[in-house]
Amino acid sequence: MWEPLRAELDGELRLLVPDLPGHDHSADEPYGSHDHVVDELDSLVEERAGAGPITVVGFSLGAQLGALLAARRPDLVDRLVLVSGQATPTPAPRLTLALLASTAGLARREGFARLQAKELSVPDHLLDDYLRTSATLSRRTLLDAVGENIRFTVPAGLRTFPGRALVLTGSREKAVVTASARAWTEAIPGSSHEVVEGAGHDIPLRRPEWLAARLRDLLGA
Repeated sequence: MWEPLRAELDGELRLLVPDLPGHDHSADEPYGSHDHVVDELDSLVEERAGAGPITVVGFSLGAQLGALLAARRPDLVDRLVLVSGQATPTPAPRLTLALLASTAGLARREGFARLQAKELSVPDHLLDDYLRTSATLSRRTLLDAVGENIRFTVPAGLRTFPGRALVLTGSREKAVVTASARAWTEAIPGSSHEVVEGAGHDIPLRRPEWLAARLRDLLGA
């Protein structure tokens, strides 16, 4: 997911790009919950980045995790970039998860994964990596992660976040993500929202050059 952006920023910044539990090289670790994952991220950042401060960039599910980390550790996170993150709960989450449970096996099928890759604008040279990750995604991880995602609300701690926050959405996002942008910016003091024209739920993969330039601007400000 982050390889195109990492290539754009190669040599400029120190980057830490962890696998989430239940995904790719960490597929054997249960996802559990957002709180569990943020516990691990907190420890990882402390170990690798020391006292900080750091900039956290999160996409989709990762935006929610980044927001939780910033709310928990404003002493460690001083800049936050939330890309296409949902912040308003999905109606009827139990029904959504029941439907997902009945079709969860599709995520591991190559044909379905290829359709998802196209939707996310995964470039050809990263397609094999995406297919591998999809094939190792367990039903439990899928349900846990999606369950957390569709019930998510803005963490209360972000209402006093002292750092800078940038909210990014594509012009072709689903309505829930577009609506969430307002929820983020209304909750986080001094935050701003920008719409990336022509992008859907695929900004890091469709527009890595633009995103890299925007991050340089943010870090230089």
